[in-house]
Amino acid sequence: MNEIEDKNKRTRQREISNKLINYPVEFLIKHNFTPNKISYIGFICSLVASLLIAIYGLYISIWLSWIIPFMIGIAGAMDLFDGEVARRTNKETQAGAFLDSNLDRLSDAIFVLGLIYGGLVDFLLGYIILFLVIMISYIRSRAENEGVNMKGVGFMERAERILFLLFVIIIELILYFTTFLIFNEPLTIPFVPFVTRVPVTPVFLISILIYTLTLIYTVIQRLSYTFKTLKS
Repeated sequence: MNEIEDKNKRTRQREISNKLINYPVEFLIKHNFTPNKISYIGFICSLVASLLIAIYGLYISIWLSWIIPFMIGIAGAMDLFDGEVARRTNKETQAGAFLDSNLDRLSDAIFVLGLIYGGLVDFLLGYIILFLVIMISYIRSRAENEGVNMKGVGFMERAERILFLLFVIIIELILYFTTFLIFNEPLTIPFVPFVTRVPVTPVFLISILIYTLTLIYTVIQRLSYTFKTLKS
């Protein structure tokens, strides 16, 4: 798929997402939620999810464990809503964009650190993932400073990263607790050196490797697109 087709595809995706978020955005506007408040709510939800993962909360209970994907989902939703609320209420400011961007970077970093501290991701792989996530954001920021439009460039943007991890964690919980109820023991793989330090299901193990590879691919995409654009 070439760059133009990729951008057209993402434009259609954004049009669909705007229709889906219309009602909640109108609700937030009606109840006087400012874009900054929404950004803070998203950050707090991401922080709670990260802390729960860090204390091995993903497997704590068949009921309580679902707090984590719920918080991740709310955080992801707030990340969509803050910008849309700002646009519809004419409250787009440089200060707000700066705050939102920095809270997003903090959320990304804290979440990866939560995965590392909770043992779901090995230290080395975790730091590689953290580096890649930061690079994806840095490349866009640096490219846009040079006048390159990076909107929609890259396979694994922040929204896609959140959705990917959200679905992986949901499937992980379903598989873990379903097999636990059926066999009185969850279907897990013992820790794998350089990948994970605690037993996880095969789904999580494979998914985290796929996640890492797609991050690498996104970095290459953004570097290549930026270089070609600046060169031309």
